[in-house]
Amino acid sequence: MTQTTTTRQHLAKKMASRACLAAAVAASSRGGVSAFGTSSIGRSGMMARSLSTISSNNRFSSYPSTTSTSYAINNSELSNRISSVAPSRSFQLNMSTVAAGATTARRVKTAEAEVSEEQVSIKGWVRTVRKQKTLAFVEVNDGSNMSGIQCVLPFDTVDEDTMKEIDNLTTGCSVHAIGQIIKSQGGKQAVELSASSLRIVGECPGDTFPLAKKRHSLEYLRTIAHLRPRTNTIAAVARVRSTLAGSIHKFFQGEGFNYVQTPLITASDCEGAGEMFRVTTLDIDDVASLPRAKDDEGKELAGVDYAEDFFGKAAFLTVSGQLGGETHACALGDVYTFGPTFRAENSQTTRHLAEFWMVEPEMAFADLTSAMDNAEAMLKACVGDVIEKCDEDLEFFGKFFDKGLKARLDKVVSKPFVRCEYRDAIKYLQEEIAKDPSKWQFPDVEFGTDLATEHERWLAETKFDSAVFVYNYPKSIKAFYMRDNDEDGGETVNAMDLLVPGVGELVGGSQREERMDVLVEKMKELDLDVEDYWWYLDLRRFGSVPHAGYGLGFERLVTYVCGIENIRDAIAFPRYPGNAEF
Repeated sequence: MTQTTTTRQHLAKKMASRACLAAAVAASSRGGVSAFGTSSIGRSGMMARSLSTISSNNRFSSYPSTTSTSYAINNSELSNRISSVAPSRSFQLNMSTVAAGATTARRVKTAEAEVSEEQVSIKGWVRTVRKQKTLAFVEVNDGSNMSGIQCVLPFDTVDEDTMKEIDNLTTGCSVHAIGQIIKSQGGKQAVELSASSLRIVGECPGDTFPLAKKRHSLEYLRTIAHLRPRTNTIAAVARVRSTLAGSIHKFFQGEGFNYVQTPLITASDCEGAGEMFRVTTLDIDDVASLPRAKDDEGKELAGVDYAEDFFGKAAFLTVSGQLGGETHACALGDVYTFGPTFRAENSQTTRHLAEFWMVEPEMAFADLTSAMDNAEAMLKACVGDVIEKCDEDLEFFGKFFDKGLKARLDKVVSKPFVRCEYRDAIKYLQEEIAKDPSKWQFPDVEFGTDLATEHERWLAETKFDSAVFVYNYPKSIKAFYMRDNDEDGGETVNAMDLLVPGVGELVGGSQREERMDVLVEKMKELDLDVEDYWWYLDLRRFGSVPHAGYGLGFERLVTYVCGIENIRDAIAFPRYPGNAEF
C-alpha cells in the first residue's frame, strides 16, 4: 500500500470521526448540553470512547452516568475543541481541555463527606426510603463507612425524572445522586446530601431481595455469602480486616522485613499431622485407571503410583508457609509470608476453617525472645491502627457483640503482655480446677496436656486479665522443627503460644532447631521421610544459624478485634467441612 493511499485513508477516518462527533453535538443541542460519562473515564479525567458509544442513547443520556466524574459540556465550547484533536490518535477529551464552560460533580465517599458549596456525586446502595408529602429521604451506603449518608430530595427542586425515580426506589437498588453536602437538619448524622437529582443505576426487586429490613442471624447470612457484605456486620468486618491486612504489611515493611510469597502446593507436611488436601490430576472418578504402586519385584501394592501424577510425586495444599520462609530468612535475614493455608481437619468448631490466611515471619540470628518481642510489637501496632481508623465499626461491634471490646483493645495497645512458662501455667490451672472440677469440660490437666480453649481463655481472661505468652512447651505436643531446650534434657522445646482474652490461642511460634543431627533424629522419631526434606536440611548443612518465627492466624485476629464469636464470619467465603459454596 502506498504512502499516499495510507494518508488518504487516515484523512477519511479523521473526517468521519469529526462528522460523527458533530452529529452527536447537534443531537445534544436540542437538549441544551451534551452529557458524557462512561466507565472508560478514568481518574485522570481522560475520556477515550468509541464513536458508537458517543452517539448512542441510553437512560442516562440526559444525566451523568455511573462514572466517578460527570461531564456537561457546552456545545459551542466542544465545537471549538474539535479542531484541536490530533489526527494521529483516537478522540480524547482532557479535563483541562474542557474546563471552560464545563461543569463537574466530583464523586465523594460517604465516609469523607464534608459540608461544602460544591456539587458532588454520591454512588451507592439504598438502605431505606421514606417518602413524605414534600420531600423524600433516601439512606445511601457506598461501603466506605457504617452510616452511609442521608439524601434529602425536596419535590419542589428536583427534576421530573428524579420524581419518577423516587417512586421506583427499593431497598438494595443502586443509585447515583448529585447535590450539595450540608449540615444535617436533624437526626443523628452530622451531614446530609441536599440532592438536586437522583437516578437508579441498578434495580432491586423488593419481593425477592433476600435482605429484609431487619436483623438477620449470622448463620442465615452465611447461606447468602455473596450478598452478606451489604449488611452492617459483615461490611464492618471487611473494613476491619482490610485495615488489619494493611497494618501487617506496614509493620513488617517498617521493620525491614522482606515479603516472600511461598508456594501453596507442596510435597512437605509442615506440621507432621497429615491433615492435608491432596492435589492431583489423576482421574479419581475412574478408579480402575489409576496407576498402581509396585514393589521392587513389580508386584502391585495397595497405593497409587504418584510418579504418574502431574508433579511426579504426591502433592498437597500447604498447611503453612513457614518452611519456605525459612529458606529466605537464611539468606535475607528477616522475612514474612502472608497468604492462604489449608487444613483438612474435620472440625465444625467456631475457631477452625479449612482455608484460612496466615502471617508467618521468620528471623535469622534470633531466639524465642526475639519472636515474642516481635509478635507483641506487631499486634500492638495493628490493633492501634484499627482503633484509630475504624472507630465507627468498633462502636458497632461494642454495641451488638462485645460491650467490653474497646476497653480490651485499648489494653492490648497500652499494657505489656505477660510471659508465663508452661509448667507454671499448668500449676495455676490445677489450683483453679481443684476448687470445682465440675465447672470444667477438661478438668484433667498435667504436664504434657495440650491446653484446651477453656484453659487458654482462663489464663488470659481470669488469671492474668491480659494477653499472655505461654512458653517452653513439652516436646511431645509440638512440631518437629522446634528447638529442644538444653536445660531440661530436651523434655521441652523453645516454643510459645500467645493467648488473648475472648479467643484463646492467637499466635504460635518457636525458635527453630538449627542443629542438623538433632533435627534428623526428631524427624525419624515422627516417621517423617528425611529424603522429602533434603532441601530443608540443607539449611542446616550450609551456614546454619539460630532463627525463630511464628504464625498468626489472620481470621482469628479478625474475630478478636471485632469481638465476633464465629471465625466463619471473619472471611469472605468460609470453607469448612461440608461447605464450599460460592
